[in-house]
Amino acid sequence: MYKARFYHKKGDKIECLLCPRACRLAEGQTGTCGVREVKEGELYSTNYGCLAAVNQDPIEKKPLYHFYPGHSILSLGTFGCNLLCSFCQNWTLARGNPEQAPKKMSPEDVLRMLEKGGGPDSLPGVAYTYNEPLIWYEFVYDTARLIHEHGYKNVLVTNGYINREPLEEILPFIDAMNIDVKAFNDNFYGEYCRGERGPVIETVEKAVEACHVEITCLLIPDLNDDPGEQETFARWLGGLNPDLVLHYSRYFPQYKLDQPPTPVEVLEHSREIARKYLRYVFLGNIDLPGASDTICPHCGNLLIARRGYRVRLAGLDGYYCNNCRNRINLVLPAKQQKNDRQN
Repeated sequence: MYKARFYHKKGDKIECLLCPRACRLAEGQTGTCGVREVKEGELYSTNYGCLAAVNQDPIEKKPLYHFYPGHSILSLGTFGCNLLCSFCQNWTLARGNPEQAPKKMSPEDVLRMLEKGGGPDSLPGVAYTYNEPLIWYEFVYDTARLIHEHGYKNVLVTNGYINREPLEEILPFIDAMNIDVKAFNDNFYGEYCRGERGPVIETVEKAVEACHVEITCLLIPDLNDDPGEQETFARWLGGLNPDLVLHYSRYFPQYKLDQPPTPVEVLEHSREIARKYLRYVFLGNIDLPGASDTICPHCGNLLIARRGYRVRLAGLDGYYCNNCRNRINLVLPAKQQKNDRQN
């Protein structure tokens, strides 16, 4: 139990202000996220330092394709989530109990693990992932701030369902985010996620101003794959920044939803639509030639070749296409940035 932040007392109840749900909780009750509980008139985080998963993953698994491509990152996850998605891909963690956590760590333990990994050049930082990291707020904030001070990077893989104040407080320590935009219609969020789209849109717009952002959308047949919706979605993203990276992922039946898998042609058509507004659109959860490659939008040169999690920097010269010298929207480690200073 660790004292939570972002709440106030409202009569005989506690109102949590971390996310838009604003759960009002009586003594002994736990929020929708499953990990914020009222005890003795105060709100506590019950998952502080509780780790359900610790791995060293390819950063492409998050997925992040234009942030430290080809590198690994320390990935940490816990239990709990503040959305209730019927198609959840990690439901055993999202709906799990922190008391089941096989491991507990402090922020200092995480820093020591990174240092044993060889320092920022070998293991650049931490991805808070697997479940929803923003309801792990206190631990993520403390850890992110500590490792940031020691030169490491912080990555959030998130549903973006958070209030503005806590988001603004943590963003200075965040280097990259993959934000999962579940759909671009309010009905889908209400029926299949038990949430709202608006706060997620605000999070994307705020994050784009502060750090490297990539977007993921899991396309589910007949629910969020309408071409008109995808056009509106891609146009909005392109209006924020046409260099934003968009990942369309193929859906497979999971948890409480039994829709058939996303047809390949739906993914390909959605990519065609999005490419009218965005320079970098990828297809995930599918093995198609070129679906994950980064191509120079100016000359068509192959810049980064990907097959599974095998990555080859094929046509890059620092931040530049080695064919036409077009600058590519990437975040690279210092040792790969030398050519940028020469252009």
